[in-house]
Amino acid sequence: MTITPPALSVFETLESEVRSYCRSWPAVFDRAQGSYLYDEDGHTYLDFFAGAGALNYGHNNPVLKRALIDYIERDGITHGLDMGTTAKRAFLETFQNVLLRPRDLPYKVMFPGPTGTNAVESALKLARKVKGRESIVSFTNAFHGMSLGSLAVTGNAFKRAGAGIPLVHGTPMPFDNYFDGTVQDFLWFERLLEDQGSGLNTPAAVIVETIQGEGGINVARPEWLRALADLCKRRDMLLIVDDIQMGCGRTGPFFSFEEAGITPDIVTLSKSIGGYGLPMSLCLFKPELDIWEPGEHNGTFRGNNPAFVTAAAALDAYWSDGQMEKQTLARGEQVEQALTAILDEHGGESIVSVRGRGLVWGMEFADKSRAGAVSKRAFELGLLVETSGPESEVVKLLPPLTVSPDELDEGLRILARAVRETA
Repeated sequence: MTITPPALSVFETLESEVRSYCRSWPAVFDRAQGSYLYDEDGHTYLDFFAGAGALNYGHNNPVLKRALIDYIERDGITHGLDMGTTAKRAFLETFQNVLLRPRDLPYKVMFPGPTGTNAVESALKLARKVKGRESIVSFTNAFHGMSLGSLAVTGNAFKRAGAGIPLVHGTPMPFDNYFDGTVQDFLWFERLLEDQGSGLNTPAAVIVETIQGEGGINVARPEWLRALADLCKRRDMLLIVDDIQMGCGRTGPFFSFEEAGITPDIVTLSKSIGGYGLPMSLCLFKPELDIWEPGEHNGTFRGNNPAFVTAAAALDAYWSDGQMEKQTLARGEQVEQALTAILDEHGGESIVSVRGRGLVWGMEFADKSRAGAVSKRAFELGLLVETSGPESEVVKLLPPLTVSPDELDEGLRILARAVRETA
């Protein structure tokens, strides 16, 4: 497919230089359906990006679209702050009946605002309020958001530098396998906690991603997560799982921590929780932690009622019978087999590793610039994939959970060709 970059336009002349994805994918997109995007010139793109994980159920999912259109046509509430509405009640009841009760999860639900970083900020504030301490421990290569509190527990140097001020009250620790298996898990962390001269103030909480998406698809082992949960319990620290990108079924189960058999004290959700790509985030926490004063944390758009409608419809349609988890794990095996074949074809000198779980996968290249070249060539061939990792050295696959086996095959063939043609 030949792509002609759009002519200099309002995007270049008026929009800020901060724009990013449009630089990698120089097209003007017009419509989308399922696993595909279409630009204004009629080109078709298979989407293995899925709105950075905000479109787990695909573009313009017909079930969710019908629920949304019906709600809007009957003049349902759009903006409701935190007032009681029928849409919010329906979502809360569905969330409890479909997700929380079957998993024996005791969580209260907080609506902190429209985005993931809103959820993270509320989680950090609550942990500090509950424990009366300031320090939060995060992990190397973590990403938790772009507002100041979230940046303080984010590892990426480029993103942290954008804050323009010192980012304080956060301490990084090594993520799982950071030392390639040569150091005992949590050895450094435990030693600092025990040593009165370490300089580490007793943390209020630890925040962790079970799989680091922006950090390079770094997968934490279930046993590592269980050991972390045990450490938090022994040392009186709250455990926060950031499930913003890896939740909502991305790894197979609805919550990515289910495989490890842990129950975090606090969980953050966003991206695909709204189902249709509408802004929505949640902060979940154990009932005994609910010590907020009314209005102590708020936000104008925390009551996005159309998102409540599509969120409830997504839970009803995809999570009531357990089939989505099985399908995602099966699709994940399909991806793993294809990526392993690419790895075998090109050898360890070119591709460092492939790794992932469910429908999130990464391919790390020895030549760190190669991932960007592969992503660019894939776009030219009609496939959207992004890069991740501290030096953008990983090609990241994030297709919709609703992707068909044939669509997966199509995209994986394009990816294999892009790798071959950039060798």
